[in-house]
Amino acid sequence: MSRLQRVSLPPRFVDWSIFLLLAIELASGLVSLTTGQPGGQVVFVLHSVVGLALCVLVFEKLRRVRKRVSRPDAWDRATPVSVLLAVVTLGALGSGIAWVLGGSLALGPWGLLNLHIGLGLLLVLVVVVHLYHRWRPPQRSDFEERRTVLSYLLLIGVGALIWRFQTALNDLLNTAGAEHRFTGSREEGTDAGNEFPVTSWVADDPDPIAIEDWELTVTGEVGRTLLFDYDEIAAEGIGGGEVGDRRNESEGSSDDGRLRATLDCTSGWYSVHDWRGVRVGDLLEATGTAESAQWISFRSVTGYRWSLPIEEAREALLATHVGGERLTHGHGFPLRLVAPGRRGFQWVKWVTEIEVRERKDPGQWLAVFVSGFDGGNRQDSNG
Repeated sequence: MSRLQRVSLPPRFVDWSIFLLLAIELASGLVSLTTGQPGGQVVFVLHSVVGLALCVLVFEKLRRVRKRVSRPDAWDRATPVSVLLAVVTLGALGSGIAWVLGGSLALGPWGLLNLHIGLGLLLVLVVVVHLYHRWRPPQRSDFEERRTVLSYLLLIGVGALIWRFQTALNDLLNTAGAEHRFTGSREEGTDAGNEFPVTSWVADDPDPIAIEDWELTVTGEVGRTLLFDYDEIAAEGIGGGEVGDRRNESEGSSDDGRLRATLDCTSGWYSVHDWRGVRVGDLLEATGTAESAQWISFRSVTGYRWSLPIEEAREALLATHVGGERLTHGHGFPLRLVAPGRRGFQWVKWVTEIEVRERKDPGQWLAVFVSGFDGGNRQDSNG
């Protein structure tokens, strides 16, 4: 028996290994969408290494079945699904590799990374259909062979080596991939005021907001519900204007209402800016939160919303300006959430309500995907 045969996986185990690694890729990919702190870098490394290891298994699978697929007389009704699965898998892996190597692709309002995410989600559906037609449960003997452990060690080792080679190649060639943040996002529009991308999450695209008709409501588990108009919110500094008067406290530091933070969008770009507005903590002090308050939900005029733990929310900013410029409509005028360490789709635009809650908002994920459809909209609360 050759050395390659000793470490190779049985055919059925190759199939289930592909399924396992796809599950890890899906889970790590979904987690990465909400990970913006440097401490979460391990999620992105895991996603990359497992994806490269998956490439090895996929090509082994294709090598094994290529003759059967190339013979039309050997096809059955499940074969087209298997072919589609191979195409979508190669597309998802290829688009991910192309992105980290510095590739780009314009697909209307979306890009190469959006294509990678979309193919990954499509892959879940195709895998379910494929398993329905090709269900072959693994046998106990597949797990008992010593070469299984050796094969997995080799597989992960190869994935890690390829990942290190890829990062070194990016640095050597100075590609766009070498300049990306740990999340994979590339810099666009830093310190350029409103001149950074306006991206699309799902369907939000409200009409421009007439400032005389807009107001911010702070409600929920509070001592008193308060309403603020734009002039009160936009007053210089956290303690300025009516917000400061309603606090009945001394002003904070000279940096109140100003925050330098990185907006990292799941579309694949990031931008660093100086933001100005009102600290959420000051609004909460003005209303007086109940002892039971644990979460703060930020709601858009479109119905889009996201919630933060109360201690994190206190340090967040509701911005009226970016880089010294008043926010444009596309970037969330009159008010958008600035939440350092969170991804762009969590920086809610066009904020019109803050709800103080005892528990995390259970409907926020549904709101993320359905808000805006009632108006046939094309722009979102992300980025």
